[in-house]
Amino acid sequence: MILIGTSGSTKCDWQLVDARETRVKKSTKGINPFFMDDVAISDIVKSLGTEIIDQKSAIEVVYFFGAGCSSKHFASMVERGLSMVFNKSHLYVKEDIVAAAFATFNGEPSITALMGTGSNSCHFDGDIVRQEVSGMDFILGDEGSRSHFGKLLLSQYLKKQLPEDITRDLETEFQLNKEEILLNVYIKPYANVYLSSFSQFIKERIDHPYLRKLVKQSISEFVETYICSIKNYENLPIHFVGSVPYFFEEIVNEVVEDHQLKKGIFVEEPIDLLVEYLIEKHYRN
Repeated sequence: MILIGTSGSTKCDWQLVDARETRVKKSTKGINPFFMDDVAISDIVKSLGTEIIDQKSAIEVVYFFGAGCSSKHFASMVERGLSMVFNKSHLYVKEDIVAAAFATFNGEPSITALMGTGSNSCHFDGDIVRQEVSGMDFILGDEGSRSHFGKLLLSQYLKKQLPEDITRDLETEFQLNKEEILLNVYIKPYANVYLSSFSQFIKERIDHPYLRKLVKQSISEFVETYICSIKNYENLPIHFVGSVPYFFEEIVNEVVEDHQLKKGIFVEEPIDLLVEYLIEKHYRN
């Protein structure tokens, strides 16, 4: 029996699998070691409930792929949190871009673009997941993500650069003020999640020329930074994973065409395809 989890900063999807058959599907709060310690991580894992926790002695491997797990330090923090619950299981912890690469792999070398609350990309040939530019989170990077859309929107709001109708709608819907924005971005935890929450506002008004330009600019910056840095990118299919390609597919397609890229598949949630890939790897012998 294996347990598979894929997590962004907002949500974590889990599936418990036994002999090629998915038995239990659950979702919990997102796990990101940038913003929580091992005890907080274990508390989230415990919220999986008895359907999974009661099976812990039978779970051979826990595969976990999450935002913030790119370094040994943060991956170890997640391992400690998982081990507080699954103390007899082998733990396999990697960053979320690895899950996206596994989920979209079809036997041929390709590029995977992960665009959700945050953003990242990699090249995968079936053996090695390779990155030229790694993800840098919402302060230094995350172009093409929901948090980046929110950051651009709020920055332009504070600088009084938004069209009057967008400013009016923002203030009506969110009762914004400078102090609240700065508190949520610089003081409170989960600033990336706070910023990404404004993507729904943008999505509902995506036909507005100003907001459409904002989103396209962000996605173009992502492609130019994270895709075009990969060797031979012009000849490789590019698979898009996450809520951004799902909800803003038309604009992603425009950017793909503008940059003459080879479009692969679009996947909102990688968990089902990831489970198929890992089942084949785990049970093939």
